[in-house]
Amino acid sequence: MPAEDPTVPQDPADALAAVVALRRLADRLEDAAVEQAMRAGWSWPEVAEALGVTRQAVHKKHAPRLIAAGVALRRRQ
Repeated sequence: MPAEDPTVPQDPADALAAVVALRRLADRLEDAAVEQAMRAGWSWPEVAEALGVTRQAVHKKHAPRLIAAGVALRRRQ
C-alpha cells in the first residue's frame, strides 16, 4: 500500500498505532469466535481449518483460556 494512500495516516506513529489497534481487535474477535464455535460443538480441526492454521496451533493458543472460562472442550475420538 503506497504511503500516499488516503486510508493510511500520514504520520508513521499514527499508522503504526492503527496497526496495533487492528491486531488487538482481530485477537479479540478471534477469541470470541473460537469460544462461540467450541460452545457450539465444533472440533479443534474444524476451528483450525476455518482460521487457516493447524489444530495444534489453535489448541495451544485458545485451550487454556477456554478451560478457564469453563468451556467444555471436545476430545479427539
